[in-house]
Amino acid sequence: MWQNFAEYIHLQCDKNPTRICEIGVGKFTQVFDYLSKQDNVEIFKTDISPADLSVIKDDVTKPNLELYKDVDIIYSIRPPSELQPYIIDLALKAKTKLIIKPLFNEDLNSKRVQLKLKNYKKASFYILGV
Repeated sequence: MWQNFAEYIHLQCDKNPTRICEIGVGKFTQVFDYLSKQDNVEIFKTDISPADLSVIKDDVTKPNLELYKDVDIIYSIRPPSELQPYIIDLALKAKTKLIIKPLFNEDLNSKRVQLKLKNYKKASFYILGV
């Protein structure tokens, strides 16, 4: 399923390079690792509590908008429900595509914004602007 999710994100890369950011990376890096190996991708990851020096410290509730100004795609894997509206707001401010993979069977906390449920092979997730 994670391979399918990563493939879908890569299929959205219509620029060379396409700048991608993973929000709230935590310790799960399988999707990031796949995307970072693609020739047409520039990718970085952020988290409020970076696990290592490869993660940029940023608080999505008060994001540093400079980090996201040239980003083409933002994605987040299993973000907590209370952070989902902040991630959506960030994507809207950055005018970027957004892909959120919530926990299995979890509804998205999108407030006023309508995200579309997308199924790609064995992966299900929500998209905005894709």
